[in-house]
Amino acid sequence: MEVFMEKVTELNPVFEARRQKLEKEGKRLRYAARLSEGKAQVGLIEVGKTHPFYDLEGSNNIILIWSENYNEHPMQVKGYGAGAEVTAAGVFADIIKVANV
Repeated sequence: MEVFMEKVTELNPVFEARRQKLEKEGKRLRYAARLSEGKAQVGLIEVGKTHPFYDLEGSNNIILIWSENYNEHPMQVKGYGAGAEVTAAGVFADIIKVANV
């Protein structure tokens, strides 16, 4: 874990330069997942001010659903996520359950 944390900090200047470039363009980076035609993609995307993901902060989440009825403007489900403490507690509870099997 220590080696990972040392190596990952080497990426800070790279991501900060990218963030500053995007800020000048009126964009932000967001971590997103997409499911389309049975295929999933997960990664960083660049979004502009008109994208629903643009204003997400903290543990907020948003799901966009395109369908036959929502093909031009997707249905949006937006709200608070669990956050770090609740997520960690859930993971810890799962580990305890597995350990007790």
